Amino acid sequence: MSVFSLAPRRVWLLAGYAAAASALLGAPLYLNDFRLNLLAKFLALAIVALGLDLLWGYTGVLSLGHGVFFGLGAYAMAMHLKLVASGGKLPDFMSWSGLTKLPWFWKPFGSPAFAMLAGLLLPMLLALLLGWFTFQSRIKGVYFTILTQALVIITTTLFVGQQAYTGGTNGITGYTTLFGLRLSDPRVKVWLYLVTAVALLAAFALCRYLAGSRFGRVLRAIRDGENRARFIGYDPSRYQVTAFCISAGLAGLAGMLFVLHVGIISPSMMGIVPSIEMVLWVAIGGRGTLVGAVLGAILMNGAKSLLSESYPELWTLLIGLLFVAVVIFMPRGLAGLVDLPAALRRRRERTDAGGGSGGVGGFGNAAGAEAGGAEGVRHSPV
Repeated sequence: MSVFSLAPRRVWLLAGYAAAASALLGAPLYLNDFRLNLLAKFLALAIVALGLDLLWGYTGVLSLGHGVFFGLGAYAMAMHLKLVASGGKLPDFMSWSGLTKLPWFWKPFGSPAFAMLAGLLLPMLLALLLGWFTFQSRIKGVYFTILTQALVIITTTLFVGQQAYTGGTNGITGYTTLFGLRLSDPRVKVWLYLVTAVALLAAFALCRYLAGSRFGRVLRAIRDGENRARFIGYDPSRYQVTAFCISAGLAGLAGMLFVLHVGIISPSMMGIVPSIEMVLWVAIGGRGTLVGAVLGAILMNGAKSLLSESYPELWTLLIGLLFVAVVIFMPRGLAGLVDLPAALRRRRERTDAGGGSGGVGGFGNAAGAEAGGAEGVRHSPV
């Protein structure tokens, strides 16, 4: 395919990105406050899907523990907001649990800068520790997936059991302001939505850059053949750990933004079920395609919201049927529909070329047979 035939596709791709970005940034103009807040929550979850797609779709490492990284970022932001809401006093759930003074590890979260840094760095540090020991030991595949699921169980059990420090099963809620601005103010909600949309676009640009760089090519090489990548001089564990840390950091960022829109974080939001749902978003959208991860997160959560409103007793069944239908009839996910016409055209061209070459080959064979027959006639003793 020539450069001239690729250029129009690139132009259309850039135009599509620009249209999508304009639609997201212009959403406050055509959505009411309720729908805008819902979309903001979906955009925050789409950031998780981007990071998970970078790890699973491009590196071939499946994690069922991203709910933990999401929860750590959310708790970091919630701790700051709760301290601000308490006005210098002890948070209510601590008083109910019998504490008389603020725990030492809560004190730094009084600073918003520390809370935001912690929301990014704590998930990345946990991913670094887990990834370093597992990937260096060449633990991969289903064994790594089981380890991440065990991490979810351990973390949620710890957060539920430490009622006095984490709020237990109720989590942390009851905060109303950020930087002195009321979170319930419609204008603040619009600004928070725009911040989330810009964060999603920045995360997409980062993942897109990484996927198209030498780093991304090595990730795909590791995904397609880890031993081959090792034999040609690359250390797969370093690239896997790096991808795992970036993915965890994006999940932490999403958790911080999610808390601002929802107003609560609890251990149930970082458990096994949310972690599996995150994988489903990527699978339905199309893993290995960053656009598919974003679409999967937004459309699946949007369908979940709309179906639960319209069919409160059947929506879980409908979501399950939708997932089964996508897996069976669209194995490449929703993003695969974009390449479907091109794939059909390539298949038709291969079929036509095969038929044509078969015809030429048949003609050649016939000509050879005739030549052989004529040669036989000439050397016949008759």
